[in-house]
Amino acid sequence: MKKISKEKFSRLKNLVDERGIISALAIDQRGALKKMIGRYQTATDQNIIQLKKLVSQELTPYASAILLDPEYGLPASQLRDSACGLLLAYEKTGYDATTSGRLPDSLPVWSVKRLREAGADACKFLLYYDADESAAINHQKQAYIERIGSECLAEGLPFFLEILSYDANNSDNQSLEYAKVKPHKVIEAMKEFSKPAYNVDVLKVEVPVNINFVAGFGEKSVYTKEQAQAYFEEQSNATDVPFIFLSAGVSAKLFQETLNFARQAGSTFNGVLCGRATWANVIEPYVRNGTSDAVAWLQNHGKQNIKELNAVLKTTASSIFDKIDLI
Repeated sequence: MKKISKEKFSRLKNLVDERGIISALAIDQRGALKKMIGRYQTATDQNIIQLKKLVSQELTPYASAILLDPEYGLPASQLRDSACGLLLAYEKTGYDATTSGRLPDSLPVWSVKRLREAGADACKFLLYYDADESAAINHQKQAYIERIGSECLAEGLPFFLEILSYDANNSDNQSLEYAKVKPHKVIEAMKEFSKPAYNVDVLKVEVPVNINFVAGFGEKSVYTKEQAQAYFEEQSNATDVPFIFLSAGVSAKLFQETLNFARQAGSTFNGVLCGRATWANVIEPYVRNGTSDAVAWLQNHGKQNIKELNAVLKTTASSIFDKIDLI
């Protein structure tokens, strides 16, 4: 059981639905969102701000929480549904590719205290982590997360740690070669940051396999169905901290199928923070035809995506309160 303070618990309740499941919408993308808009036109700050506002306004009535960034997302946070909680991202977007290790860095003019004062119910930080990288690099990352965990503890703000695993010797995380090592990378990272020293309250993680390489899902297979299910079970048993899945940019349909697969494997995940799988396809109508077409897409397809996801969560996810104990 994860022990948390009463103050953190009261804020965590703002982020879950009536069943204690996190059905959260993620649109804290910055660099990635610029690139997505850039397929059609040069992205401006106003484009990014407006798109976040539209997604927040139209889709938060169907989400338990929304994840935004304080750089572009604060106007959108003001438009969210009154019953929808707020997570704010603390990390800089991307990483410095000129140095090795994908080292973490927080936004320079923000602190956990300032995130709380901006209305956040939780702090989210993204960490790139290769469990097999050198101790010199990983010790830096571990110390960094300890500091953020201490900040969150001091401010009474739940700490959501998003871990994106990678292989320092293979830059293609969609490759068959990476699929072979992904279960080890994901599970070992979860084990590390479940330790009490980090004060992480919820882990936001990848599923432990590349679902496209599971027999029956894609053309090539790295894992049998039984092997993949065993990895989901091992992941679930690797932590006593509540954990939720990220969508990692896969389609809405494939993400829903993945959640059903996870449940069949015995995973006790506690919900999702789903980003591009829900809203990515609004970008083309937004760029080509403007706000009215974007709103129409969100009210139709975006709403359908998130409601279908909620229906899947109802039968697959476990209540976060089953894993929490008050200090």
